[in-house]
Amino acid sequence: MSSTGKIYFVGAGPGDPELITVKGLNIINKADLIIYAGSLVPAALFKNSSASSIIDSAGLTLEQTHTIMTEGFQAGNTVARVHTGDPSIFGTIQEQTFLLEQQGIPYEIIPGVTAAFAGAAKAGISFTQPETNQTLIITRVSGRTKVPSSQEIKKLAASKSSMAIYLSAGLSGKIRADLLEAGLPPNTLIAIGWKVGWSDEQIIWTDLEKLEQTVSERNITGQAVFLILPATEQARRSRLYHPNFSHGFRSKNHDPA
Repeated sequence: MSSTGKIYFVGAGPGDPELITVKGLNIINKADLIIYAGSLVPAALFKNSSASSIIDSAGLTLEQTHTIMTEGFQAGNTVARVHTGDPSIFGTIQEQTFLLEQQGIPYEIIPGVTAAFAGAAKAGISFTQPETNQTLIITRVSGRTKVPSSQEIKKLAASKSSMAIYLSAGLSGKIRADLLEAGLPPNTLIAIGWKVGWSDEQIIWTDLEKLEQTVSERNITGQAVFLILPATEQARRSRLYHPNFSHGFRSKNHDPA
C-alpha cells in the first residue's frame, strides 16, 4: 500500500504537558490528524499543533479508531495516536499495531514517561538500591482485566522487590492482604502517586498496614499508582562511583584533581 503518510503512537506522559519527549512533541506539532485518549491526555499538549483534526478517542472502539487512522494515512496525512504514559504499559498498542501490520501500514512507536517513574521522581525515591534490591515489578490487581494466576501480586511480592501497582485504586484491601500474605512486614513503606503529573497531583505516604485505611480516608479513586518499597534499610553505596572500583573510564583510586 503506497502513501506518503505515516502513523505514530506517541506516549504523552502521565499528565504534565512538559513530561513528553522532544520527539513526541515534534510529531504532535507536525501531525495532520491527532487521535488522543481524552480522559487522560491533556489537551494542552496540542496548543501548538497544526493538525486539521483533533479527535478524542474516549468514546470510540478499536475498530473506529483504526478506521480513522487508516483513512488519514491513505489520504497522505501524518497521524499521531496519542496515549497516556508510555504506550507499552497497560495500553492497547499491540492490538492496534496488529491491525496496521495486517494492512501493511507503516507505524512508529514513541516512548513516554509512565506514572511510576513520574511518581518516584516526585517522591524522591529510587526503586533500586545497591545490593539490597535490583528489581522493579510493574503489575496490577486482577479485576475486569484478569491477571494470570502465576502473576498474582502475592506471588510476585515474594521476591521482596520494589513494585509499581497500576489500575488498582479500588482494590487496596486486596493489595494489603496479598502483600502481607507474601511476607512483607506491616511497616513496608508505600508511596501512593495520585493524579501524578496533573495540577492536583499528590504523593501520599503510608505503610502496608494502613494502606486500605489511607485510601479510604483520602478518598483515592482512579489515576493512582502504588509504589511498594520493601528495601527501606540504609542503602549501601554504589560500587560504580567508589574510588576502589575500576572500569574502562576510571582506574582505582583515581584522583579527579
